[in-house]
Amino acid sequence: MPSRRSDLDHVGSYNFRVEIGGVTAGFFKGVDGINAELEVIEFQDGDDLTLRKRPGRAKFGDVTLKKGYIVTADLQNWWKQAREGQYVRRDISIILNDNAGNALRTWFLYGCWPKNWKISALDGKGNDVVTEEITFVVEDLQIG
Repeated sequence: MPSRRSDLDHVGSYNFRVEIGGVTAGFFKGVDGINAELEVIEFQDGDDLTLRKRPGRAKFGDVTLKKGYIVTADLQNWWKQAREGQYVRRDISIILNDNAGNALRTWFLYGCWPKNWKISALDGKGNDVVTEEITFVVEDLQIG
């Protein structure tokens, strides 16, 4: 019977950590929205019958971090500063780890500031924990 190669196993999406400004920012249960896109510039020269395309500016999606609600003021203060027009840009790193805790891939999100904050619905009949979501605008993204 052939042996299974562990280096071909898929990486689990559950083993990650988040750093904001170089400091581990707590325990998040989810990260969503890491993406990049190039605008498409279309042009046509004179009597050329072919529509030409070339890459344009890079755009980066907003990233949402989700975590269980705990009474800390760090993220709320950052949101409050942005709401009051004193937005502070910070860099965020999303680090995907293997099962041994070694970093496999890091997404560096630069020039981020919060644009949306919310808590989950409160339900008198429910037994779920309250979660907090904060969405950040991303100015640049690099993969390390």
